[in-house]
Parts: sequence; C-alpha cells; structure tokens
Amino acid sequence: MWSTRLNDQQRVALRGLLRAQGELGPALTGALEALDLARWDDLPDADLPWERVSRLAAAQGISEADVVWDLASGLHVRPDEQAA
Repeated sequence: MWSTRLNDQQRVALRGLLRAQGELGPALTGALEALDLARWDDLPDADLPWERVSRLAAAQGISEADVVWDLASGLHVRPDEQAA
C-alpha cells in the first residue's frame, strides 16, 4: 500500500492519467475512486461533543465509535437528551 499527499492539480493529473488508460480494471477503478475521496481527507478534524458521545455509549452499552457512526447517520435524539 502506498500513501502520498497530493495537491489538487496533482490529483487532477493523476485522475487524467488513469482515465487515459481506457478500460479500467478493478484495481485502477479503485484507485480512481480513492482519488475522488482523497480530497475529503484534507478537511479539518471534526469537533465532536465527546461528553455526549461517552454518555450515549455508556447508556447503550456500545462503543464510542458506534455512537459516532450513529450521529453521522442522523441519530434521532430524545427531547430530554437534547437539552443535556
């Protein structure tokens, strides 16, 4: 596995080189998809309400990672939880 940081112009150039290959197999299709998603890795870190995440995880008996996943997918919060 390779890991590299590309600026926008480099990403566009590499995407063009991949598309110029014509018919893409699964590996190059995956590489092209990764390039499309790579831009989002440059976004600043999220500022999550960790106290709330910890509280919800403890109340449900699940991991904090599961709570973050739930929050990202639109977890509905009870009115009494919203005020806390």
